[in-house]
Formats: sequence, structure tokens, C-alpha cells
Amino acid sequence: MNKISKVNIQRCPWTSDDKLMIDYHDKEWGAPVHNDRKLFEFLLLEGFQAGLSWKTILHKRKNFRKAFDNFDFNKIAKYDRKKINSLLKDEGIIRNKMKIEAAISNAKAFIQVRKEFGTFDKYIWSFVNYKPIKNKFTHLKELPAKTELSDKISDDLRKRGFKFVGSTIIYAHMQATGMVNDHLVSCFRYSELT
Repeated sequence: MNKISKVNIQRCPWTSDDKLMIDYHDKEWGAPVHNDRKLFEFLLLEGFQAGLSWKTILHKRKNFRKAFDNFDFNKIAKYDRKKINSLLKDEGIIRNKMKIEAAISNAKAFIQVRKEFGTFDKYIWSFVNYKPIKNKFTHLKELPAKTELSDKISDDLRKRGFKFVGSTIIYAHMQATGMVNDHLVSCFRYSELT
């Protein structure tokens, strides 16, 4: 899979010619994620993406990893005003106070979900009966920005105290973590993940 980005194969067209986007598409997007820290990472990054492109976030991902203690939700839940102020000065990330504060409150809510369900993975995957939804889209324009299911998950997360978890963000999270396979059927990853 190391040389796959150099081979002329069929991919989802949103990857463009950006190496990070291609690697992300080929190795991560749509692959089922069951690790709580990784699920939290995507939740945090998707929240910061609101109003921006995923390409922007992907290119800042290493900076986010460093700034947010490798996405350790236990550490993030304890961030204080001093840490928030240092994050607001960090040019390597998106310096949006509301999003930074949401990341902290989401870490706290994430921990509460883990206390209730054992793992966040168990909670979030229960919405799809622990199996990825396999769509059969042939064109990018067919991909929804949100669905009734992402509406339902978004509502439930908000009731649990999560922020920046609107239905569109949650659908993007579902796509990223493999809860839904939205690779186009012509894409080589569609069959790999089916």
C-alpha cells in the first residue's frame, strides 16, 4: 500500500493531487475505527473543521496532535485557562476560542459516555448495529451532507453535553471512522472495505 498513491488507480475524486489527502483517503477514510482515542481525535478534528476544508485540518493534524496531547481526552478534560490561552496563541492549529473550549467540554462528555457504556466505541457504533453502512454511490453529488441517522446521533450527543456536533459534522465523523462506507463504487477502497 506504500506505493499505491503513485499507481494510476481509481479513487474518489475529492482527493485531488494532494499527497496528504491521497494518503488519508487510501489508508484511513472509511476504515472502521474502534479505538476510543482515535474516535475522539476525529471528533475533535471534525469540530475544528466546521466552516473550513478537511484539507486545511489534515495539513494541521500533526500540530493538533502536539497541541492536544496526542488527543488524550483524559488530559484535555483537565485543561485550564492557562492552557486555553496557550492554545489561542498556537499558530499551528485553528485558534478559535469556541472550538477550543468545545474540545475540552467534549473530552469531559466523552469520559462520561465511557463511564456509562464502557467505551465510546460501544456507544457510537450501536447506532449502526456495530456494522458499517455500505452505500453504493457512483457520483460525488450523491453523497449526503447529513442523514436522518446523523441527525439522531447529533441530537443524542448534544443531550450528553457535546458541542460542535451538528448533523453535518457527525456525518463526516461517520464517514471518517468507517461507520458508513461512502467511497464511490468505482474507487478501489470501496471493495477493500466491503
